[in-house]
Amino acid sequence: MPLFGKKNKSKENIAESQQNSNSGSPTRPRDETPSSNGTSKNDVVQKNETPPPQPRPKLVFHCQQAHGSPTGIISGFTNVKELYQKIADCYDMDVTDILFCTLNTHKVDMTKLLGGQIGLEDFIFAHIKGQPKEVEVTKSEDALGLTITDNGAGYAFIKRIKEGSIMDKTPLVAVGDHIEKIDGKSLVGCRHFEVARMLKEIPKGQTFLIRTVEPMKSGFSFVGQATGKKGSSSLGTGKQTLRISSKGQAKVEVAEDIVSTAVDKINGLLESFMGINDTDLAQQIWEAGREKENPHDFAVAIDESDLAEFGFTDDFVFDLWGAISDAKSGRLTKPSVQEFNEQF
Repeated sequence: MPLFGKKNKSKENIAESQQNSNSGSPTRPRDETPSSNGTSKNDVVQKNETPPPQPRPKLVFHCQQAHGSPTGIISGFTNVKELYQKIADCYDMDVTDILFCTLNTHKVDMTKLLGGQIGLEDFIFAHIKGQPKEVEVTKSEDALGLTITDNGAGYAFIKRIKEGSIMDKTPLVAVGDHIEKIDGKSLVGCRHFEVARMLKEIPKGQTFLIRTVEPMKSGFSFVGQATGKKGSSSLGTGKQTLRISSKGQAKVEVAEDIVSTAVDKINGLLESFMGINDTDLAQQIWEAGREKENPHDFAVAIDESDLAEFGFTDDFVFDLWGAISDAKSGRLTKPSVQEFNEQF
């Protein structure tokens, strides 16, 4: 059949293609007898060719805006920033409008924060930037009572407020608020440990102005926790997760109890030492120590990596090593670290 009315040209292209595919070897005449097994050389090459790799399954996740929206479908992201961009594209909004995400709940539940891992059946809720608030705070004690985390995409926010602390007695400031400015200095783009350090360095007795942005209020009270979707039984026990980070590639893996227990414990130590919560950082510390045989080698690994910038004290490094060695030996179990099980 002619191709766009150029039959002769089409034949020439086909003939040229065949000639190119056989270049480098003489062309057998039409009447030449085939090989004794009835198979031409070209047929053998084609049969021995490595079959093309099967395409990787496309992971698809459902999402909604936490204050209320239609359900969106997102896929094709490999890190945290790309995930936030996919959600923004889905709802035709600016990515800077997204403060953080929770899994399987529209509430500002800090135990359900989306961080380094997403279960393959998890439902994502995006919490959108809402009302800004400013309040003056006098640092009458050494500690403000804040635990700070971040979304991996440039926003640090309040994960926990210690009961009876300065910030607990401060009106307007609440869990889930993004810390946008301190004394007029923008903190957008800062990591949580940078914000924690800045707050810690404010002298005792000094009054400072803090500007926070709360998540948009929810109108999703009728939404319940997502259940398993039909056709997902091939996922097995449901422990498979998509591991993502602020940079690098995402990968599907099966969660190991030892790893998750160790990371939970390390996260608790980070919260006590620095007032921050970061599962990616805890995972990085675990990776630095999982193959080490003694605390000295672990301390050297810390000093020779980008973890050195945190300025961990020798005592704190020893505490971290204790958590890692306990986890590897099986002495660390979930019940003993349940208070640190943030699922972040």
